[in-house]
Amino acid sequence: MISSPQEKKSVGHLKGKVLFVTGASRGVGRAIALRAAKDGAKVVIASKSVKEDPRLGGTIHSVAEEVVALGGAALPLQVDVRDEKQVEEAIEKAVQTFGAIDILINNAGAIFLGQTPVTPMKKFDLVMAVNVRAAFLCSQKAFPYLKKAENPHILNLSPPLNLDPKWLKDHLAYTISKYGMSLCVLGMAEEFKVHGIAVNSLWPRTAVATAAIRNLVGGEEAIRRSRTPEILADAAHAIFVSSSRELTGQFLLDEDFLRTQGVTDFQKYAVETGQDLLADFFI
Repeated sequence: MISSPQEKKSVGHLKGKVLFVTGASRGVGRAIALRAAKDGAKVVIASKSVKEDPRLGGTIHSVAEEVVALGGAALPLQVDVRDEKQVEEAIEKAVQTFGAIDILINNAGAIFLGQTPVTPMKKFDLVMAVNVRAAFLCSQKAFPYLKKAENPHILNLSPPLNLDPKWLKDHLAYTISKYGMSLCVLGMAEEFKVHGIAVNSLWPRTAVATAAIRNLVGGEEAIRRSRTPEILADAAHAIFVSSSRELTGQFLLDEDFLRTQGVTDFQKYAVETGQDLLADFFI
């Protein structure tokens, strides 16, 4: 079910807040990090990329420089979110450096779009490990620190749950892995409610211009019919400044949630104005 919550009480900006962002070296993770940096947040950039791949762009170090240039503080950490020890050490390093974790963004993702007969088990294991397992793992390791925070949030970049078979028949492994992240939202929101930790999911209504869209879905034509990652960054920011005790357990679509916050101009997010936008997966 997709929720359309009423406007929630804002608790202000993110100045001084500590965000732990997985997959933050590019795309949506980078955009979320930079939006928080504008408020003066402290951002842990947790990603594998330390050398730039021409097909993908961005590293933990390039994003760290951007965060600092915008007025935030940055801690770039090379992390494979499939590795429990690396995640645990990164969480501990974040707390040692910044003293807290206020917000966890489970953004790191792997995608494989194939039907069951042509899905190698290596790819099945990859999407499960990077998507649902990593979201569970990072949330588990961050939990002891989040429960100490004043307004703690966990945000999973995952879709609203929809059991229409059309979302499963062409890419079953990927869908299971992303729906697993959304099931984590349902379960953890209820489990962590007593600690005041909000757990929500965020998903784009339209395609968003990322390397996955360019390289796996539809190339430059798909990019032109997409929105920029900043729409998700602005929506995430609006979630993080909402009360964690009022906004939790929700499957939020970027455009719909921003409308509840008074946003009416969505042309500013278009890669190319006037294009017929592509609907995203699961919408």
